[in-house]
Amino acid sequence: MTREFAPTVHILSNETWVDRVAEAIRDVLCDRLETQEWVALVLSGGSTPRPVYARLAQMPDIAWPRVHLFWGDERYVPHDDPRSNYRMAREVLIRHVPIPPENVHPMPTHMRDPDEAARAYEATLRAFYSGQWPTFDLVLLGLGADCHTASLFPHSPALQERERWVVAAPGVEVERLTLTFSAINHARTIYFLVRGKGKAQAVARVLHSWENVTTCPARGIQPEDGDVHWWLDIAAASQLPADEVRHT
Repeated sequence: MTREFAPTVHILSNETWVDRVAEAIRDVLCDRLETQEWVALVLSGGSTPRPVYARLAQMPDIAWPRVHLFWGDERYVPHDDPRSNYRMAREVLIRHVPIPPENVHPMPTHMRDPDEAARAYEATLRAFYSGQWPTFDLVLLGLGADCHTASLFPHSPALQERERWVVAAPGVEVERLTLTFSAINHARTIYFLVRGKGKAQAVARVLHSWENVTTCPARGIQPEDGDVHWWLDIAAASQLPADEVRHT
C-alpha cells in the first residue's frame, strides 16, 4: 500500500519568515544530535535561503563540528564563480561557523565532463552512507516558477532516473548537477523554502493540481518515510485555497 502523503504547510509573515525558518532548521539539527553522532544537512542555492544561512551562522547552540553539509544541486561553474551555490553558502554560513573542512562536501565542478562529476559525487555519498540509501537528516529545497526543484526541471530526462543518486542535467545558462528523486526521497525531513508572489502559482500547482512530475517536478518530492514541510510567506501562499491559509 502506498503511504498517504500530506505535507505540512507553514505560512509566515514576511517579517518573521527568516527567523522562523532558521529556528526550524536549528531545531531539527539539535534534536537529531541528541540521539546520534552527526547530522547531514543538504543545502539549496539561490537568493531565498541566503538570509536563512546568515541567521544560522549567528546561532550559538548548533554543534557545527557534528554537522555534515551536502548540496542538492549546483551550477557547473567553478566554486569561486558568483553563480555557485557552494560559494554563496561559504560566504554567508561556512566561513562563520566552526565546521571542519572535512565535513563540507560540495559538488565537484572542476572535471571536464559533468556526468563524470555527478558520478564522483554519488560515489562520495555512497561512501558516506556505506552503500545504503542516503537518509539525509534534512534536505532544503527551493521552488522555481516553473515548478522545478533542485535542478530537476520540467521535461528533463533526470525526472525518470530511478537508480542513480546524482546526475548531470541541463539548466538555464549552464549545465547543472542535481540529486535525483531517488536520493531526495530517502531523506528523513524535507523543507521547501519559498517566498514571493512570483512563486504563488507554482506553490498552488504543486500542492493542489493533478499534474505529473514531467510538467511539475516538485510533485515528485514524496519521501519514503520522511516528512515534508513547506515554509511560505504570505505572498507565496496567496493562491492557496482560503480555508488552508492560516498563518503560523
